[in-house]
Amino acid sequence: MVQASKPLSDTFHALFSMTSIDPALASVLDSRPAKDDPDEDDLLESLENDSTLDSFREQRMQQLHEELSRAKHLRNQEHSQYTEIGNEKALMDIVNTGAMLSVVHFFKSDFQRCGIMDGHLETLAPLHFDTRFLRINVDNAPFLVTRMKVQVLPCVIAFRKGVSIDRIIGFEGLGYSEDTFSTKELERRLVHSGALLREKLAESHSQGDGRGLGVYGTRKGSSRVDSDDDDDWD
Repeated sequence: MVQASKPLSDTFHALFSMTSIDPALASVLDSRPAKDDPDEDDLLESLENDSTLDSFREQRMQQLHEELSRAKHLRNQEHSQYTEIGNEKALMDIVNTGAMLSVVHFFKSDFQRCGIMDGHLETLAPLHFDTRFLRINVDNAPFLVTRMKVQVLPCVIAFRKGVSIDRIIGFEGLGYSEDTFSTKELERRLVHSGALLREKLAESHSQGDGRGLGVYGTRKGSSRVDSDDDDDWD
């Protein structure tokens, strides 16, 4: 747990209110490429043309408008970006009071497996605007590394309101072998732990996402991951 310096405010809760949206509406939203300003008229037209949404249409239209407004506001607060934080105090401020949900990658730049994890998180960040995606070099976070007992890299820790809810050590629990996992598998893991609200990647991403990553995450053109990359870094 990263101890919060003060209770989360009512404004904070309102800003990051994550109400459950209609599954059909979620399907329309998630089918569009991630970008800063989705075309609301285009999305409304998609709803209008969907005969399965005849009932409660007005309610869904209002929910779409509210969801897009919330997404735009959060993106203006650096959500939907994979951001490197330079010092641990700034990271603690974000995790404790600046984001309801956050995923933090503790890394070292010369570890190839950390680079592989970066590629997956870069893909997920634009899709999951409710969650802050952050990275920090362990050399810049001596207190947190000790407090969170970070010993093996890459180490990804998910937080909700400053409390740890999931920890991925190396590639443990991802994929079917030591060095092979897809972005979809990582997303599914983070959804299961509550760090992400719902799955948004298509199933095709379980076989490779086409965003600079190979079938199971190795950056195209990179060398094979060395077997000792996730040893104790200290």
